Amino acid sequence: MSECTHDCSTCQNKCSSAKPESLLAPQNPGSNVKKVIGVVSGKGGVGKSLVTGLLATLTARNGHTAAILDADITGPSIPKMFGVKEKAMGCDQGIIPAETKTGIRLMSVNLLLENDTDPVIWRGSLIAGTVKQFWTDVIWGDVDFMFVDMPPGTGDVPLTVFQSLPVDGIIIVASPQELVGMIVEKAVNMAKMMNVPVLGLVENMSYIKCPDCDKKIYPFGEGKTIEVAQAHSIPLLAQLPIEPTLAKACDSGLIELFNENWLDGAVAVVENCPVLKHE
Repeated sequence: MSECTHDCSTCQNKCSSAKPESLLAPQNPGSNVKKVIGVVSGKGGVGKSLVTGLLATLTARNGHTAAILDADITGPSIPKMFGVKEKAMGCDQGIIPAETKTGIRLMSVNLLLENDTDPVIWRGSLIAGTVKQFWTDVIWGDVDFMFVDMPPGTGDVPLTVFQSLPVDGIIIVASPQELVGMIVEKAVNMAKMMNVPVLGLVENMSYIKCPDCDKKIYPFGEGKTIEVAQAHSIPLLAQLPIEPTLAKACDSGLIELFNENWLDGAVAVVENCPVLKHE
């Protein structure tokens, strides 16, 4: 055996000290994304895109440069939530993301389709490749916080994001229903397997506030998500109510007008989480 040069990239020997080849994809030369936060859920319909949009809105309001990579290719909703209708443009250096009214940068497959209602009927490998291209081909510029809105589950796209992007942490979104424990556990276990920190849990559709007396009514029961968070030793960052005015704002493309403090704790955790060293 030849003498070790400690340069594994040119070595033909398979020794025990060799480092595995990194699967991280390079950023576009015109990008400088400082922190990447994934927003995940074990099932659909729990408000993952809502939480993504609110986190980006609030970090931008705090003076940071925010961006959203919409990795939910077959069910994109981010552009509508922000009222962005213009399509993404390209140049020799790559794809130029769209911007919201407050300067949040967006990339979503709906910004590339001729019509917003055109279905994306693609196989998993093509969908995963598109998400990867949103990282490598989009000119994001200087971004303090990028939020990745992932599709539900633990399939091709979450795996691609965890392997190809330098994810610094994830936030799990769940609703207070009977299956919440099993669903959250799947997301937690995948994060552990991929060595990605779980920053915390956000419970959506937690309660309804009575318009007359302000009493909180818990239609799905109270305390279930808190128990799950405690069982996995992860913080419960926020409990979001069922709020018709917020739903109307999202449907109207006005999520940036959101002005409640429900997610302040989650924003603080995102802003203070360390940037991981990815190899």
